[in-house]
Amino acid sequence: MALAFLLGALPAAVCAAPGAVQAPLFDLPGARLADLRGKVVYVDFWASWCVPCRKSFPFMNALQQRHGDAGLQVVAINVDEKREDAAAFLAKVPAGFTIAYDPQGATPKAYRVRGMPSSALVGRDGRLLWMHTGFNEAEMGKLEERIRAALQE
Repeated sequence: MALAFLLGALPAAVCAAPGAVQAPLFDLPGARLADLRGKVVYVDFWASWCVPCRKSFPFMNALQQRHGDAGLQVVAINVDEKREDAAAFLAKVPAGFTIAYDPQGATPKAYRVRGMPSSALVGRDGRLLWMHTGFNEAEMGKLEERIRAALQE
């Protein structure tokens, strides 16, 4: 799948600094952001062809397991055009968190995603707290610290 959808026109609402705006809502097969109000939501954008995504899934499984009871919900939004591509990925790399599907790519556009994987943290009040592009195992500790801080707000 080409990344062309990631480079299209982006809504002005997300151009402000994270924390200053409400996170763009999504209503997708698998998850609705409005239903998660009151939780801290780690939104991950992924695709079956994304090699670093294979490494990020165990991290997200651990996050959900460690912090789910404190109010964290991991939602991974797949952008594959064919759901069977996502299913093949998930058969090899299982997810212990919510999977949603956006084959048209509207949600990554709304979040200004520039590459795969990318993640966003949405506070309990629906504010976009931060965005992150890529996945590097060396950054896992910093990402988890930010999540813990959001859970304490």
